[in-house]
Amino acid sequence: MDRRARAILCLDAGAGATVGLLLLVLRAWVAELYGLPLALVEVVGAANLAYGCCSGTLALRAALGRAPSRAAVAALIAANATWAVVCVGLVALTWPSATAFGVAHLALEGLFVGGLAALEARLVLPPRR
Repeated sequence: MDRRARAILCLDAGAGATVGLLLLVLRAWVAELYGLPLALVEVVGAANLAYGCCSGTLALRAALGRAPSRAAVAALIAANATWAVVCVGLVALTWPSATAFGVAHLALEGLFVGGLAALEARLVLPPRR
């Protein structure tokens, strides 16, 4: 696995873990700032943290010179694409009550993970044998 692919996996893992931790640690403040239910902020934070740990496993494997399997990278891409759709759905569902910060966070997170899915499909996914 080349250096660029490893960097993309590290970015993916770091972003997920960082956002997840921040949302969980600051959940009450974020819920108020975003105009979102506390439980929703907690679910989004936990999902981000769990996802960061899973993608971090792939990044660690790559850093140790053991490229993740095609199936593992494909699952990562599918998870990113699915989370992007979930973010769009959350924007639609929370639009009436969320603040501009809440809508912006969910929309930008959806764009970010959707972009990661496309980038990983193009630059990280190993070719079929």
